[in-house]
Amino acid sequence: MKKVIVIKEIIQKTLISMGEEDYKEFSSNLMPTVEKDRVIGIRIPVLRKYAKELENYDEFLTNLPHKYFEENNLHAFLIEREIDFGNCIEKIENFLPFVDNWATCDSMKPKVLKKEPEKLLKYIKKWLKSKDVYAVRYAINLLMSFYLDENFNKDYLLIVANVKSDEYYINMMRAWFFSTALAKRYKETLHYIENSVLDIWTHNKTIQKAIESRRISKEQKQYLKTLKR
Repeated sequence: MKKVIVIKEIIQKTLISMGEEDYKEFSSNLMPTVEKDRVIGIRIPVLRKYAKELENYDEFLTNLPHKYFEENNLHAFLIEREIDFGNCIEKIENFLPFVDNWATCDSMKPKVLKKEPEKLLKYIKKWLKSKDVYAVRYAINLLMSFYLDENFNKDYLLIVANVKSDEYYINMMRAWFFSTALAKRYKETLHYIENSVLDIWTHNKTIQKAIESRRISKEQKQYLKTLKR
């Protein structure tokens, strides 16, 4: 594979050449927190392919902030290539303050993090205390992605339940977490719904998302409907 000379300006020009106007309109409508002129309109598979082809991209990762939404997504995809846990955490912590939308936030799930659940948990708890919306959202997303299966502990449900926020993008992730937890850990999670532990908005959104899930039985969905507040 031909090596790509990685300079920030060259990356920008390459990304712009990949843009599609129709897809730009579509993407912009999904991300009200991102100015339309910062969206190029690149489909995710195309951007991921480009991320896999890049070499010697350290300059790009350290040259922050980026101008375009797709530059941020590319940054997230490049972090996912990291195979050393410590280096990965360092890159994430350097980048998180510049994450300004849910799509970039939710895209960054390096496989190396899953290999070190105990080490990662320390950083998740740190990010949950952040005043930054997307750092908190990211932490909850990691709990949802990596800690509801073999690494599950019922205490993680309480951790997310105790997150108090008026931020839409945090509470939407909390609802997503609990609806996924209902699909994977129904008995342990149902307590939080039956006893109205969550705020009303997150409670009802959790039920809505659970009802939309294919991983929850019809009987469970019928019962969850009776628990709406």
